[in-house]
Amino acid sequence: MKALIKGVWHSDVTDTPALRVARTEERKRNFRSKITADGSTEFIAEPDRYHLYVSYACPWAHRTILYRKLKGLEDVIGMSVLHPLWSGPQGWTFSDSPHSTRDHVNGLDALYQIYQAAKPDFTGKVTVPVLWDKKTASIINTESGEIIRMLDSAFDQWGDASVRFYPDDLRPQIDRINEIVLNHVCMGVYKAGFASSQPEYDVAIRDLFVALDDLELILSNRCFLVGDEITETDWHLFVTLVRFDAVYNSKLKCSLRRLVDYPNLARYTHRLYSLPGVADTVKLDHIKMHYFDDLGIGNPRIIPVDPYTDFRNVA
Repeated sequence: MKALIKGVWHSDVTDTPALRVARTEERKRNFRSKITADGSTEFIAEPDRYHLYVSYACPWAHRTILYRKLKGLEDVIGMSVLHPLWSGPQGWTFSDSPHSTRDHVNGLDALYQIYQAAKPDFTGKVTVPVLWDKKTASIINTESGEIIRMLDSAFDQWGDASVRFYPDDLRPQIDRINEIVLNHVCMGVYKAGFASSQPEYDVAIRDLFVALDDLELILSNRCFLVGDEITETDWHLFVTLVRFDAVYNSKLKCSLRRLVDYPNLARYTHRLYSLPGVADTVKLDHIKMHYFDDLGIGNPRIIPVDPYTDFRNVA
């Protein structure tokens, strides 16, 4: 495991019980601030003040890239892209390449240095996305679910206020379906792929595909998960489904069925993929480079041929 421990970077460390406790406590206490439009927190929404550090390979970061695009915030919130190859000694890194950018704000080489700059004694994994405040030189938040809700409404003075993915009247339905999508699908693929034993894997696979079966049924009589309106829960599911046949089905051993074996889910993914701007955020080359890098599962050097999944031509 790669992690910072009391501010010191370790490229290969054992995740002991004590370290897991320390990481959990750190995650609860730090980098959980909120940007607001009305100034009710210390971080008020302003143009050109905040910056996203992301990877197109990561589904959690992909959510924030989607919201920045669909809310019309590309000129309001900056973005730096980390290279999808993660197995090197520095983990997530910046570079001038076809698959990454430089760190446009701090001029650093690796993401862990951003964490060190924000909290010199930080203990924990270094993950994307990161929402950075240029004014205070600090990390606002590293939780994708919290970041997208800020992007959904806090910057409407400069972005597209007509787009809202977590509207007040639909929140109970969104929260209910999020329980299935987030816990059993978005996290479900990782529970299967990173299972430590056969029984653990068997349970994870069962839960994952029961959830996909349920979602296939839900989409048999509606366009989106909460009816005819695209909501937050659709984007949570979308970023997992667009990766499913390319990497999760093979690399994470989610091999019982493919996305294309679910007609309703496949059409739904195509429907979302076809919306203006969405395809620009889906970079399968980044995704495959990352998942078939050395993530500690399987043989990272074997990259299979692309599965037959063309989101533009699903009937």
